[in-house]
Amino acid sequence: MIVNSMVYRPGGDFEVINVEDISDAIKSPDNFVWLGLWQPDPPFMQNMQAEFGLHELAIEDALTAHQRPKIDQYGESIFIVVKTAYMTEEGRIDFGETHFFVGKNYLISVRHGPSQSYAPVRMRAQERPEMLEEGPGYALYCLLDFIVDHYLEITASLGERITKLEERMFRSEFDKQAMQDVYTLRRQLLEIRNAALPVNEICNQLIRLHEDIFPKSLRPYLRDVQDHAHHAVMDAENMHEMLTSAMHVNLALVTVQQNEVTKRLAGWGAILVIPTIVFSMYGMNFEHMPEIQSAYGYPVTIGGTFLACYLLYRKLRKTGWL
Repeated sequence: MIVNSMVYRPGGDFEVINVEDISDAIKSPDNFVWLGLWQPDPPFMQNMQAEFGLHELAIEDALTAHQRPKIDQYGESIFIVVKTAYMTEEGRIDFGETHFFVGKNYLISVRHGPSQSYAPVRMRAQERPEMLEEGPGYALYCLLDFIVDHYLEITASLGERITKLEERMFRSEFDKQAMQDVYTLRRQLLEIRNAALPVNEICNQLIRLHEDIFPKSLRPYLRDVQDHAHHAVMDAENMHEMLTSAMHVNLALVTVQQNEVTKRLAGWGAILVIPTIVFSMYGMNFEHMPEIQSAYGYPVTIGGTFLACYLLYRKLRKTGWL
């Protein structure tokens, strides 16, 4: 359950700390603890509640996955839920959640479901000890930035797939597999949008209402996360609209092609009506039909039938029906 447990002190000093010693470490206002957890069980979270003085409702939410993205304040502690996403090698997008408990001198991240490790984030943050002296606000910024950057990577990857898919959509033939791919991409884009959209409001509240955790020096960093989240939302919405338009264009092209086929069938049907009527009339075997007795009756009838068919073919060809 415990992925990492570190205490950071002024001057860039940091070390691994046991969970039992956390309450002593955070007594100093200049220290802050960064604790990373993965799907902890209830007894462990109850211990964390006692160590950090967390609210029971926040603990209850942190133990339950499938929470909506949000930010809540419980006394001096902030509880944040964000959606995480990453693309597998097979092109599938896996979604998870990360819950954050943030106080003046601690940051707890609780991961649920599929997600990438935050170890690279922690290592990059430790390379800037002067920023870690700002407290847990900078560590939270690093994690939010890491999550939002993955949104952008996914939208960029989906954009490449959409470009290839558009070539299949702008055809007059109906492609069932292409339509299924469009539906899958639209659903994925909607999920990415719904994951990135709340991040803007979360950052906005952190900037406006929590100056004790995010001083003015850290606010430009949060605005950068806001900008990236907004960019991911706009990309997802624009590509979703592009796929909808491409789908409508494909259906229109298929309909036009079907109409052209119908017109041709109707034109040839009109031409075939002429010999059908003539030959069916002579097939009645009436006794008194003058042209039957004529030596030129047969060639004249055949010639007249072909001439009428030819004139009708010319007319339909001219009007674009054939």
